[in-house]
Amino acid sequence: MGKATKSQEVEVKKLIAIVDDELDILDLVAINLEKSGFKTAKFEDASGLLNFLESEIPDLIVLDLMLPDIDGFDVCKNLKKNDGFSSIPIIMLTAKGEETDRILGLEFGADDYIIKPFSPRELVARVKAVLRRSDPKQKEKEVLIVGKILKIDTNKFEVYVENKKIDLTSTEFNLLKLLTKRIGWVYSRNQILDHLWGNEKIVIDRTVDVHIKNLREKLGPAGKFIKNIRSVGYKIEE
Repeated sequence: MGKATKSQEVEVKKLIAIVDDELDILDLVAINLEKSGFKTAKFEDASGLLNFLESEIPDLIVLDLMLPDIDGFDVCKNLKKNDGFSSIPIIMLTAKGEETDRILGLEFGADDYIIKPFSPRELVARVKAVLRRSDPKQKEKEVLIVGKILKIDTNKFEVYVENKKIDLTSTEFNLLKLLTKRIGWVYSRNQILDHLWGNEKIVIDRTVDVHIKNLREKLGPAGKFIKNIRSVGYKIEE
């Protein structure tokens, strides 16, 4: 028998974990994701998700913030601090629409933030966008070195500062990669937003600034390479 053609190859469906104590929301999100070709795992509380993570790692988590057992912010923060789970993209889905809540979510490492009530089609589009950004297969095979101490391996999706591995979210990694594509080139906030989210994300003014702040802190001594050009944007300068 001949080799299977690309169209005949079995596609492995990506698994999306959904955490929400509102059953109608839980079912609505699951139904729309499954219609778009995803597998889903549903949980009504954070404990169910955490128990699930002991045996299986999803490709992405859709996380409500107001859960009956553990605050969603704490769940996100703890997962991002855990080496085994830090690379799982997280989309926060919540009724908390204040700017301070959205900023806090981004600071804790969330890759996106969606406010209830929401459009199911928009949620699916955002899930696809976050998965594309976090897919290591999409990375170019190259290693970038900045200032002799910062190493970015875009093939392995890894960053090192002074030979110490630094854990970044997929958004932080892609932001750093963009800035290092052209050393000394100033990228405006709009250019950064377009590159990372295109038309698939409703953003707030401080989104880029929050990610830059988190990135600088994680990079430690290499954070000094990221320069703020007032009223314009950001650049990498050795």
